[in-house]
Amino acid sequence: MARQLAAKLGYAYIDSGAMYRAVTLFFIQNQIDLADEEAVAKALDAIHIHFENIEGVNSTFLNQTLVEKEIRQMEVSELVSPVATISKVRRAMVAQQKEMGKQKGIVMDGRDIGTVVFPQATLKLFITADTKIRAQRRFDELRLKGTPTDLERVRKNLQERDHIDSNRADSPLRQAEDAVIIDNTNLTESEQLVIALALARERIG
Repeated sequence: MARQLAAKLGYAYIDSGAMYRAVTLFFIQNQIDLADEEAVAKALDAIHIHFENIEGVNSTFLNQTLVEKEIRQMEVSELVSPVATISKVRRAMVAQQKEMGKQKGIVMDGRDIGTVVFPQATLKLFITADTKIRAQRRFDELRLKGTPTDLERVRKNLQERDHIDSNRADSPLRQAEDAVIIDNTNLTESEQLVIALALARERIG
């Protein structure tokens, strides 16, 4: 929805979750010990993330290498929340996100965007849905991409990530007080987009 909303508004789209996934992939590839603060800090200095639009698809690059497929693997999904709880990682990514936001005219999605990264955003949307529906959607997405997994593993991963992200000390997942809630449990993608687009155009004027 965030990608589609950005396209409709003519805005840039920034996937903050992909940034944490890219960091996680780098840590996995380089066997970084998450408990080693010095190793984590050194690794962050070696990480550069940017996005490119390739044939209409927003794609993530890690140190100039396209990693959009790799960062969506379950191996990354199962480690991304622990990585995202590390204060040095969050501060590094939030600094990059704030820098990207200086240009304005952007749509950014993520679990702390409305509360930490852009607390003064023109519009904040808090998207939620039933856990079973979320798991089925994620499972279907992975299956379409040819990623082998099972529904129960996906469901448990979603619940674990929600718990970790909601209880971390630095930038926890929570709803901003002025956010508009969209429960898309029973909405189609197009129905959800219509709602979000109407809210955006109302705020933008």
